[in-house]
Amino acid sequence: MLEQLLNVGTNGTLSLTSAILTVVVPFILGLIISLTYMKTADKETYSQGFCYTLIIVPVVSSIIIMLVGTNLAAAFSVGGAFSLVRFRSEAGSAKNIAYIFFTMAAGLASGVQQFAYAAAFTVALCLIMIVFESVGFGRNKGESRVLKILVPESLNYTGAFDEILNDYTLDYKLDRIKTVDLGSMYELTYHVVLDKRGDVKKFIDDLRCRNGNLSVELILSSNVSGF
Repeated sequence: MLEQLLNVGTNGTLSLTSAILTVVVPFILGLIISLTYMKTADKETYSQGFCYTLIIVPVVSSIIIMLVGTNLAAAFSVGGAFSLVRFRSEAGSAKNIAYIFFTMAAGLASGVQQFAYAAAFTVALCLIMIVFESVGFGRNKGESRVLKILVPESLNYTGAFDEILNDYTLDYKLDRIKTVDLGSMYELTYHVVLDKRGDVKKFIDDLRCRNGNLSVELILSSNVSGF
């Protein structure tokens, strides 16, 4: 049976060499893509299991295409293979989904024996991903945070902190004003976009000098939504 499957002839079956290449080449390409992912992945979404997935997916998709060949079932196989992306669409990030498409394309190209093409675009896209990550392409230059400043009743808070906020933030908005301690003080709540190049400690110290050394609270949670 193995000899019939791998024998070269007019029936369009693959040779042993081609069959081995159809497995080995996508495995190597998947490994390259996985290493690129390890270098460029976001810390919040990084997963060791996903690294394994990026190696296995091109091999599996390549084998599927190799087995169906020019059969009409190839169309259904390709559609089913691409439907694998769905299992990442809910829990994974957009970048992870893009990597799944990447590995799928490498596997499909290998499955139709276009090894040089598969290798060329894999290397090119990996280099592009590394360069984009190195230069911070598309990365937000600031971080959205909530800032709460306590001010005494005697201080006119209108514009009192604008100069400091302009120095340390990319954008800011006064979101809420409320009285505390039986009306003896005001609490100002800002939504700010901190400049990552700024010194957070100096920022807070400057605010304390302006509000009479009262409480200043900067919420550092990364889950703060933008505005």
